[in-house]
Amino acid sequence: MTLALIGLIGGLVTGISPCILPVLPVIFFSGGAQSAASPSRWRPYLVISGLVVSFTLVTLFGSLLLSVLGLPQDVLRWAGLIVLALIGIALIVPQFEHILEKPFSWLPQRNPDPNKGGFALGLALGAVYVPCAGPVLAAITVAGATGQIGWDTVILTASFAIGAALPLLIFALAGRRVAERVAAFRKRQRGIRIAAGVVMIALAIGLVFNLPQLLQRAIPDYTSAIQDRVNNSEQVKKALNLGGLVNDQNKDLDKCTDGGKELESCGTAPDIKDIQQWLNTPDGAAVTLQQQKGKVVLLDFWAYACINCQRSIPHVVGWDKAYRDAGLEVIGVHSPEYAFEKEPGNVATAAKNFGITYPVALDNNLGTWTNYRNRYWPAHYLIDKDGTVRHIKFGEGDYQGTEKLIRQLLTEAKPGVQLPAATELTDDTPDTAKITQETYLGASKRVNFAGKEKYDSGDSSFAFPQDQGDNTFALDGNWTLTSQNITPNGGDGRIRLNYKAKEVRMVLSGKGTVTYSVNGQNKTIEVDGTPNSYQVLSTSDIQSGSVTVTVSGGVQAFSFTFG
Repeated sequence: MTLALIGLIGGLVTGISPCILPVLPVIFFSGGAQSAASPSRWRPYLVISGLVVSFTLVTLFGSLLLSVLGLPQDVLRWAGLIVLALIGIALIVPQFEHILEKPFSWLPQRNPDPNKGGFALGLALGAVYVPCAGPVLAAITVAGATGQIGWDTVILTASFAIGAALPLLIFALAGRRVAERVAAFRKRQRGIRIAAGVVMIALAIGLVFNLPQLLQRAIPDYTSAIQDRVNNSEQVKKALNLGGLVNDQNKDLDKCTDGGKELESCGTAPDIKDIQQWLNTPDGAAVTLQQQKGKVVLLDFWAYACINCQRSIPHVVGWDKAYRDAGLEVIGVHSPEYAFEKEPGNVATAAKNFGITYPVALDNNLGTWTNYRNRYWPAHYLIDKDGTVRHIKFGEGDYQGTEKLIRQLLTEAKPGVQLPAATELTDDTPDTAKITQETYLGASKRVNFAGKEKYDSGDSSFAFPQDQGDNTFALDGNWTLTSQNITPNGGDGRIRLNYKAKEVRMVLSGKGTVTYSVNGQNKTIEVDGTPNSYQVLSTSDIQSGSVTVTVSGGVQAFSFTFG
């Protein structure tokens, strides 16, 4: 049930994200508007059910099937594109449509009509549909590529596909309602069919030339904030550890904080393993981390169709050019999300288009991905001259922070080395939020904790760290942690919050006080009763700041919220 819920939520977020936009015209015309004049109302449901079935089967079993048959990994994608184009032609040329519909005549149709064939369209869309990357999709892809497919993975994949398809179904039904109510649609059914065929052929051509990716890059990802909250949930991370097994090589990677501001020590870097092919090396020779001792290494996990990676790659390319002579070795680990990304020719073309000249490992079986227990595209692992992982950054952003640590490691490796000026490329990461995200304090929902201590349920002692990053909290004193809240144990406890917001509030319950100082004035919040939201501070505009609150015994603190 947990996996089904995670998959459904992940799919729903994907279903309203920018990566769904190229499919919407096809859904509107072919899934919705076309069914308005039909005596049968099954078409929208058939289109969406076909998409769910196709996406599930292709994602889980497509790679294995093609490997067994010895066929190229992008066969299914090209088959989907061809079918999509043929259906588009059939809508424009009715005589051709009857030929395509015959294999699907067994589907439920109370009153056969010229507007059937929706399931075939859904199958084609599912084969070419490229949803946005994320941990849910990563877990599904890893399982499908490595053959670790169990009922848990099937449930996760099916629920993700259903979640992603539900917004499309709503859009299709809305298209049908518009067509039913607008006289122009009812009178021009032939024109609608032609328009549907045109947009379908246009989508197929656009997918061939990767035009939807250009559209996605031009549109801010307005769902990133929601995705971050889902992805950073401890329950999601734990539940999605499918195929991400702990071993002797990767057991210490958890010691690194995602996006930490300072260098950390997270164990010897796991091996680069199970690589099918190398690009940009002499005669395709393999590269090992052992060969790089004495150099600083940046491992960049990426996939060429991943829009997040496309925004990240210019920074990686810039670092390679700027610091290669100073001792930086960049290694791209191409871990595909989709079967068509396994084709070496496709990756080589993409690497050339991105200006990548550093070695690229084709991790088609996700052996290196799994060895690093990775879950994100992109992901950066920074390794020092001795082969120790010193920094991990999942996802986009904070390029200045990563570059600062690269420069620091290069200086450590070669004291006195002359480094060029920082690259200072424009950060195109979407502005997902201008304020600190909601900060949960309970052990099972905790985010943004800046301390070095373990944050598990039970009694623990904490101390404020010397350096605390932005948008984080830290504890001081003795605390009792439960899954939902924290409370001081044996006296008062302190919480230090670094925030960016116009308003800061705390969700508190129990009986006692919370005291703090703002602008030189001491303030006290009297807490009495069930959980409620209490204002800590408010300013005229958004600003960065830090506040330390002292919580008395008997008070339960649930979260900080921001406005």
